[in-house]
Amino acid sequence: MNIFELANPKRFMRFSAALLPWFWTIAVLCLGAGLYIGLFRVPPDYQQGQTVKIMFIHVPAAWVGMMAYASMAVASLFGLVNRHPLADAAAKAAAPLGAVFTALALITGSLWGKPMWGAYWVWDARLTSFLILFFLYLGYMALWSAIEDETRAARACAILALVGAVNLPIIKYSVDWWNTLHQGESIFVKGGPLIAPVFLWPLFLMAFGYTFLFLALWMVRIRTEILARRARTLQLRMGTA
Repeated sequence: MNIFELANPKRFMRFSAALLPWFWTIAVLCLGAGLYIGLFRVPPDYQQGQTVKIMFIHVPAAWVGMMAYASMAVASLFGLVNRHPLADAAAKAAAPLGAVFTALALITGSLWGKPMWGAYWVWDARLTSFLILFFLYLGYMALWSAIEDETRAARACAILALVGAVNLPIIKYSVDWWNTLHQGESIFVKGGPLIAPVFLWPLFLMAFGYTFLFLALWMVRIRTEILARRARTLQLRMGTA
């Protein structure tokens, strides 16, 4: 089965129903193991002390916040090109989830920044571009709510999502393009990760857990959107009968 076959709502409902139990299981196992190891087995950092453990919440949340927007942009592109309502539903379903993960990353980043930088917030390039990501999510959801016609709302939101995707590489490379307080890439670098394995493995577990949690929640929201659209269609048919 290729991705285009999943554009059929009935196929997607069957496919997602089979995948959901696996995604939930992987998410729970990874998050449970990652939290236990990260909070109770990992020693304090020699510089940051116990505050380093915020990393296990903050970094995966930031990763998923960006991944959710990329998913929303790709779904929006399919919606614009193929004019398929399921792609629009997928983009719409991703926005609130991405906003929550982005907010979590901003909050935990502020809590981490206070002992490290002496302030909860600085207008750092990475922090500012990530805050813009949060505002893009809010703007996307507000635009959906402001336009009653679903087709027009989907087109307008898709354009916004694609324009906003320009912010993703800015977030990624902001620490390289500008002088920032935020640390640079420390995992996928030439020569291997700069993080000690004792911190790296629980971080990977949390990243997998967050990713599968997002995927599971995203599928649930898409399924809910499909059912809601079916219900609206039935109501219209009954009203015109």
